[in-house]
Amino acid sequence: MSARFLLLFFVLILSACGTESNLSAQKQALGKQLFFDPILSNNRTQSCSTCHNPDFGFIDNRDNGVGSAASLGDDGKSLGDRNTPSAAYAMLSPNFHFDKKNQQWIGGQFLDGREQDLKGQAGGPPLNPVEMNMSNKQTLVNRFKNHPIYNTQFKDIYGDAIFNDADKAYAAMAQSIAEFEKTKFFAPFDSKYDRYLAGKYELTDSEDLGRSLFFSNNNTNCATCHQLKKSDDAQGETFSNYEYHNIGVPINTALRTKNGVKTIDKGLLNNPKVNDAKQKGKFRTPSLRNIAITAPYMHNGVFKDLTTVIAFYDKYIDKNRTINPETNQPWATAEVPETINFDDLKKGKKLSDKKVTALVDFLKTLTDKRYEHFLKVN
Repeated sequence: MSARFLLLFFVLILSACGTESNLSAQKQALGKQLFFDPILSNNRTQSCSTCHNPDFGFIDNRDNGVGSAASLGDDGKSLGDRNTPSAAYAMLSPNFHFDKKNQQWIGGQFLDGREQDLKGQAGGPPLNPVEMNMSNKQTLVNRFKNHPIYNTQFKDIYGDAIFNDADKAYAAMAQSIAEFEKTKFFAPFDSKYDRYLAGKYELTDSEDLGRSLFFSNNNTNCATCHQLKKSDDAQGETFSNYEYHNIGVPINTALRTKNGVKTIDKGLLNNPKVNDAKQKGKFRTPSLRNIAITAPYMHNGVFKDLTTVIAFYDKYIDKNRTINPETNQPWATAEVPETINFDDLKKGKKLSDKKVTALVDFLKTLTDKRYEHFLKVN
């Protein structure tokens, strides 16, 4: 093979890589515009960022009359029944699949994994009647087609014929948003914990105690579900194994009073790909990144404070922890009691109030640097 041929070969490879890189950047730029544009909603009142506000950990920080437990739709009256998950670090959830070895459903997007990946997730809200409430794909595609900037961008990236097929154009929109959600803007990995691993931050005594408790199988069972990597000092830890479990969360009666929902939330069993009754009431384990600033908690936003969440877990071990500190009433019964994962929930040792505080302090160290100003100083 001649040197001239090799040189030409490498030039072609580099050119192809450059073209691919440029195309990816174009998709990300388009996705960024779409993410912040209310054009995606029927009344043009909401964008993706309305319910995934980057200034507040990519959650819906609006009160919506329900203490931020669920999102308000584009029509100004429809309320969801689940707490909107953060879009931060969502790129790291694996595609929805069944792990035959562990006999577990894993990954996906939304709390029940009903969309396999970010592209599927991005395509859901515009057509959801209680979210963005667009009547159909063609109506939204027409908006892009008649928009002087989007018309050009879509054609430059996806070809001149992109608007000839509404399904393909809609998929292009979803793919572009997904590409934007894969950028470092959503997953900077620059929290105090990340800086601690890099030797650039020293944990306080309470934070260090919380870290030890979190990763200790003898004291707590946190890491069983909230650790992806095998080492407790691994870079890029998302603090979720993305499995599905029922931990006995009670109904959010205040939310149900507002949204009028009467049915039981079946969780994973609502996923069209799942038909095993044993999956009823299970929800995907969330990442704990930014958990300290993304209240309220649980799939239905039933708990307002992170300390309450730790106490809720501890009640399965400490039989004296019978009172919900937010209501000053006994813990409410589970919405779906028959599939609670008692095997994992009852592992570990009961926690003193000091240890509860230490765990909360450690979880605060998982907050991205740009949100640290939200943290309460003890």
